[in-house]
Amino acid sequence: MTDESPMPTDTPQHGKIDPKLLEILVCPLTKATLEYDAEKQELISRPAKLAYPIRDGIPIMLPEEARALKD
Repeated sequence: MTDESPMPTDTPQHGKIDPKLLEILVCPLTKATLEYDAEKQELISRPAKLAYPIRDGIPIMLPEEARALKD
């Protein structure tokens, strides 16, 4: 027997992030609002010059996991 239950309809699809989540997330270092880069699947903090990755629809808000932005 296989578990072929349908995907819940209230969760974001792979590659998308819930807009409500974007409204409340801020950079953990600067508390600045974040920009969503859908192509790179990252949340950008311009003041901190960091890009936080989004993995499987989950933002990884750890500075040590973030990518440094070039000027």
